[in-house]
Amino acid sequence: MSTAFAPPPERRLMGIGLALVAYFMFTGIDSSAKWLGLVGIPFMQIVFLRYVVHLGLVSVINLPQQGLGLLRTGNMRLQILRSITLLGASIGNFIAVQYLPLTVTGAIAFTMPLILCALSVPLLGEKVGWRRWTAIGVGFVGVLIIVRPGSDAFHPASLLCLFAAFSSAFYFIFTRKASGVDSPATSQFYLGIFATVALLPFALANWVWPSSIDGWVAFFAIGVFGFVGHQLITVAYGFAPAAVIAPFSYLQIIFMALAGWLIFAQFPDTSLYLGAPIVIGSGLYIWLRERKLARPVSLVAEQR
Repeated sequence: MSTAFAPPPERRLMGIGLALVAYFMFTGIDSSAKWLGLVGIPFMQIVFLRYVVHLGLVSVINLPQQGLGLLRTGNMRLQILRSITLLGASIGNFIAVQYLPLTVTGAIAFTMPLILCALSVPLLGEKVGWRRWTAIGVGFVGVLIIVRPGSDAFHPASLLCLFAAFSSAFYFIFTRKASGVDSPATSQFYLGIFATVALLPFALANWVWPSSIDGWVAFFAIGVFGFVGHQLITVAYGFAPAAVIAPFSYLQIIFMALAGWLIFAQFPDTSLYLGAPIVIGSGLYIWLRERKLARPVSLVAEQR
């Protein structure tokens, strides 16, 4: 006998508020990763910490109520594909933040909706008109302004940001295909267990313990930020439609700028002020166009 669960009542302001807190948490993931790199923690261990703490929290909270039912999935192949693509996004992003300001990695991450829109044609069979293709092209012009290829300011880590954005777009496509197959708790569990097992030998090979209090704080905070952020964004989408919440994801660039300034004393340069609005404007146009066509695209950058 199955149990039916009624969806929560729609509370749009609550949904928007929870989403904004989630984006703050996602900024905390990148800030913790960057700080751990500065105190000498190897990057593979940083990625491992993000997922092993996440897995521990998912297990502690859900296993007592669900038991082994937490492990039951209706499509293991899709869970594995989702896990691989999100792990690839995390690795690319966590390496990049060691070399680039948070505002730059954040701005490039916002190309994910553009990539997702383009990939939806061959992978999901959706139709994309010339207006959205133009917006995709304009958005990548904004990226070129930010990363400035061929100039002395160009850093190869920018390519890792683009790799992370591509991986995140594939993650959303696989998530869309798996929609309704498993509970959020089961999906969260497989994201954590796959990455933990895959990264364990690499993390242990060069394990380094933090040598300062701030290092220990970041050591645990990176997983807590990840778990809480993804839980909050899931709850937020239960309170408000995706079309209402999606545009607010771009406010994360403000959190990134504040974190870069207050924690790392990094200030955005002129190219970011020119390129980021182009990228964000392109993404918002695609969102508006999708909304008009009643096929909303999620703009949440969930690659961390």
